[in-house]
Amino acid sequence: MRKNRRRKTFENVAVIDAGAKGKSVGKAPDGRVIFLTNAVPGDVVDVMTTKKRKAYFEGVATKFHTLSDKRTEPICEHFGVCGGCKWQHMGYEHQLHFKQKEVENNLKRIGNLELPPTTPILGSKEQYFYRNKMEFSFSDSRWLTQEEINSDHEIEDRNALGFHIPGMWDKILDIKKCHLQQDPSNAIRLEVKSFANTNRLEFFNPRKQEGLLRTLMIRTSSTGEIMVLVQFFQDDKANIELLLDHLKEKFPEITSLQYVINSKGNDTIYDQDVICYSGRDHIFEEMEGLHFKINAKSFYQTNSEQAYELYKVTREFAGLSGTELVYDLYTGTGTIAQFISKNAKKVVGVESVPEAIQDAKANALHNNISNVEFIVGDMKNVFNDDFIAEYGQPDVIITDPPRDGMHKQVVEQLLNVAPSKIVYVSCNSATQARDLALMKEMYTVTKVQPVDMFPQTHHVENVVLLEKRV
Repeated sequence: MRKNRRRKTFENVAVIDAGAKGKSVGKAPDGRVIFLTNAVPGDVVDVMTTKKRKAYFEGVATKFHTLSDKRTEPICEHFGVCGGCKWQHMGYEHQLHFKQKEVENNLKRIGNLELPPTTPILGSKEQYFYRNKMEFSFSDSRWLTQEEINSDHEIEDRNALGFHIPGMWDKILDIKKCHLQQDPSNAIRLEVKSFANTNRLEFFNPRKQEGLLRTLMIRTSSTGEIMVLVQFFQDDKANIELLLDHLKEKFPEITSLQYVINSKGNDTIYDQDVICYSGRDHIFEEMEGLHFKINAKSFYQTNSEQAYELYKVTREFAGLSGTELVYDLYTGTGTIAQFISKNAKKVVGVESVPEAIQDAKANALHNNISNVEFIVGDMKNVFNDDFIAEYGQPDVIITDPPRDGMHKQVVEQLLNVAPSKIVYVSCNSATQARDLALMKEMYTVTKVQPVDMFPQTHHVENVVLLEKRV
């Protein structure tokens, strides 16, 4: 070990595991854990620490003595700078291994749960170009590479249309090609930037809060439909129409062309008016003959093919015979509720976002589904004894909460209601494990199925079946 001012260098560190948030794990000579951002389990590296905590270090590998056999060559030129695909340098079979390991470790260590044999993780058929929604940001002062900073050449093109540098809200990496969304996503983004440069349309400056072009959202669907939404900071009608007319002509396959004028301090559009410029104000997703209307503000799983696999697991775990009353908590736009409805007597979905419930009701009407009902309200407030009295004692409850998991009051009410089965779908197995620990005296975990929705990242979904103890 060598000291370097306030930082330390550790030599010949064996990288032994993959940890949380996509980081790999090594051990310092004193036994403390080192979390690394740029190594793969199996590497042997020298490490420069960047942060020191009581129980661990954070650092980067500065020299590689041995390269892991789990490594693969990243296909994206932006890997290592863009924070979107942190595991692109690891073979997919190894990504799946560490995702499954994380799920099992969280359930055992955080939840202290007894687990049945875990079914092997369901990998994604498509490991690239699997996302149906991408959001890009404009900037008039793009992120410069170290080579550009060291260069004597004057940097003329400072405009960017791409992703935020991790941890830097005002720094945007200009993206040449993204491997997450199918074409024409890249073509549309590149055309928008080229046309804006040619016509001197101003790119946004988040620090100064000025400029015209703010964000670009592209949504695609399994039915082949495309939505494009441009967010403008200023109400510049002439230039807005100039850009949108060009997109309409250049990409006639765009189903829905929309825009937002947002002059507030943040980029969120959920409190903004979305204006449909051309085509429909929505696109459709399809799953087993069901069609789901997706508008600019709708939530829908961003990997359509794997969403289908996830919902099939959920339906299988619920084990419905057609006689059951099912509650679908955190129903979103009601996709799971409608997907399982043909196997249930009735499904009641609950969600806090009014727009999502509007979408759910519209989709159910479009799909001619009459045995679903959707309720809007904050889960911890609406899911109470009066709710049960009004809608009935459920036989099965499906819950698919956000990353933070369920509020403690919701868990308490689940235990009060005590259905025979609970199917818990989670995008965060750590908070899932915390919630399951609160229920383990009454329920047994009988099935566990991890599902990989996001290849090249550390994120993983997990479905657990809880059955009431006899």
